[in-house]
Amino acid sequence: MSSQDFSSLPKNLDPTRLPSHIAIIMDGNGRWATRRGLPRFAGHRKGANALKELLRCCKDWEIPTLTAYAFSTENWNRPRSEVQFLMNLFEQLLCHELAEMQREGVKITFIGDVSSLSASLRQEMQRTVQETACNSAVHLNVAINYGSRHELVTACRQLAQQVQQGTLDASDIDASRLEEQLYTAGMPDPDLLIRTSGEMRLSNYLLWQMAYTELYFTDVLFPDFDRSMLHDALVQYQNRDRRFGKIALTVPQTLVNSVSN
Repeated sequence: MSSQDFSSLPKNLDPTRLPSHIAIIMDGNGRWATRRGLPRFAGHRKGANALKELLRCCKDWEIPTLTAYAFSTENWNRPRSEVQFLMNLFEQLLCHELAEMQREGVKITFIGDVSSLSASLRQEMQRTVQETACNSAVHLNVAINYGSRHELVTACRQLAQQVQQGTLDASDIDASRLEEQLYTAGMPDPDLLIRTSGEMRLSNYLLWQMAYTELYFTDVLFPDFDRSMLHDALVQYQNRDRRFGKIALTVPQTLVNSVSN
């Protein structure tokens, strides 16, 4: 089925049980292009279009937040030409798509270590954040030069500095204090992680934040991930029992029978 069949929330999904925050690892752009005899760059452009459509779907289905893993700290190890293309693509998209994102009410933020990015890209990122800050239709959070281990180490260093400076007692450090130092401070944790292309790992992505996130893996390459694919992921999500360490409210009959016998 094509994405146009899903312009509104499908009837078999419960609107009261949708995730409030979806995180996605957009994997498979290069393979999508290679299988078609195209340069990897073409796959990244196609993936950018797929992300736009996914964001529109989240808006239409009233899923408030989407966090997209755009570039990891490990991605610097890719060929220099591909890294440069990706950085240029990010900058072009921010420059050319901002007006449309404004019209659609998209709030855009970024997480990651921006210090390694070019001055021109950082400037476009800052402008984007400022100009979309009051939008509320949907929130796109872009992870760029992001690595969860680096994020956690940085957070620990910041807490250690506060202790060293005497502004924080070590005994007061708890999960809430640590979360205040993360890039995602103030944001809800993801309810659902989607990873495309058949890979089944987290790849240093939101390790703290995904402690209780439901994981969904699909063989579909990201450029082909459309509304029907998101529908499939949400069907699985709504069929899961999210207990957060608690027990089920109803005890399975098989267990009741075994105890009574």
